[in-house]
Amino acid sequence: MDISVFATTLSTLPQDDDHPYRTGPWRPQTREFDAENLDVEGELPRDLSGVYLRNTENPVHPALVNYHPFDGDGMVHMTMFRDGQATYRNRFVKTDGFRAEQAAGGPLWAGIAESPARSIRRDGWGARGLMKDASSTDVVVHAGVAVTSFWQCGDLYRLDPMTLDELGKESWGGAYPSDVGVSAHTKVDEHTGELLFFNYSTKAPFLHYGVVDAARRLVHYVPIDIPGARLPHDMTFTENFAILNDLPLFWDPDLIKQGHYVSRLHRELPSRLGVIPRRGDSASITWFDFDPTYVLHWTNAWEDGDDIVVEGFFQGCPEPKDSSAHGPSSRMFRFLAQDVLQTRLHRWRMNLATGSVKEEDLTATCSEFGVINAMFAGRPSRYVYAATNRPGWFLFDGFVKHDTQTGSEVRVELNEGVYCSEIGVAPKVGKRSEDDVYLVTYTVDMNRDRSDCVVYDGADIAAGPVATVRLPERLSSGTHSCWAQGSSLAGW
Repeated sequence: MDISVFATTLSTLPQDDDHPYRTGPWRPQTREFDAENLDVEGELPRDLSGVYLRNTENPVHPALVNYHPFDGDGMVHMTMFRDGQATYRNRFVKTDGFRAEQAAGGPLWAGIAESPARSIRRDGWGARGLMKDASSTDVVVHAGVAVTSFWQCGDLYRLDPMTLDELGKESWGGAYPSDVGVSAHTKVDEHTGELLFFNYSTKAPFLHYGVVDAARRLVHYVPIDIPGARLPHDMTFTENFAILNDLPLFWDPDLIKQGHYVSRLHRELPSRLGVIPRRGDSASITWFDFDPTYVLHWTNAWEDGDDIVVEGFFQGCPEPKDSSAHGPSSRMFRFLAQDVLQTRLHRWRMNLATGSVKEEDLTATCSEFGVINAMFAGRPSRYVYAATNRPGWFLFDGFVKHDTQTGSEVRVELNEGVYCSEIGVAPKVGKRSEDDVYLVTYTVDMNRDRSDCVVYDGADIAAGPVATVRLPERLSSGTHSCWAQGSSLAGW
């Protein structure tokens, strides 16, 4: 293993830190590495060719008052696989907010669990305003470039997916909606090369929807009429439609007027899914009503005759009253543990001709952060690879392969004290079957104080890893990831 430290970043976190999401598996990193010729247990498949990217909330300064794990600065981890070899790099996403706080030597903006009035700087980003744009939530690869994003809207930051070199903020030829920004969970259609996105705000128009083409040109951007400020987190799409949402868990509108941002479940309202042509406007959207819930992540959608089929994670308890006995007791942490939220893979069906609806749970298993083979996004799919959690915690203790046709499941349970990330689904070179893939994830092993990049055969995850790549340092736990096939990257 050949390792060099690229940079070390100033941190002002306390040496005796006891925050549950800045210690243990969530201990943040300050060093950025370049590592080649990584040690491998097992054998890396020759038909595993591309990059696995994971974004991570990685704070370097304490909060002004109350730190929430979604506040942390963005850090992208990359493992590249080529010709049976592996390379690793990690880099901070050096947003404008990150650079400003580094220059100031401490925090300048209030986090999600703090009042915006506490922000020291009176500018900022986010749907509610006066937040730091950490770009720490999601990462996708569009037009051959890695793009990071922030869950409450902000700038998009571009990185070379093979080197993690900075490529600047996304501009879309000067058409980027910098007044509102873009939410995390932009969606890339691998068949058209388009990127679909949304943003949201506390001011009308409360929601926008847009499309960027394969040449990074903003070709469609329209306001969407909804009743008020909402908190959408994700979207999905089919071959001909985008699926937006208006869900009944959102900021209390009366408190917004007082400058407070407290979300609650409005049980009297339905969950609404909006089906809009991919080049449609607000007049062309069709809304369908379902049982009230909140959905953090959708997994896929497709067309079945006149029906639109959508799959994602229904929360059986979107507003938990009590914390788990197994995790941190703070109220804000209740909304992080999927066993507390009772998240289950669910299917919604909408008929465009008759307006009829149907919904059903696909499993009784609690899981979340589900991913599919991206070549099947927007098309009928069968397999979802989703994370399971340590009870009461925002930590992934394994993952499950859901077969949504048969209802069968195969589960990988990691050893106690070992946690993984959202799965990267890597199609085997030259293969086209949906589960003819490798599954890639990072692990945080508290027992051995190390991290690995672990590879499974997607068709037989029960057999265990086919290869384990040793990383130079124990990573901080993290969530969203993506896979980019090497053949899609310029210069590969």
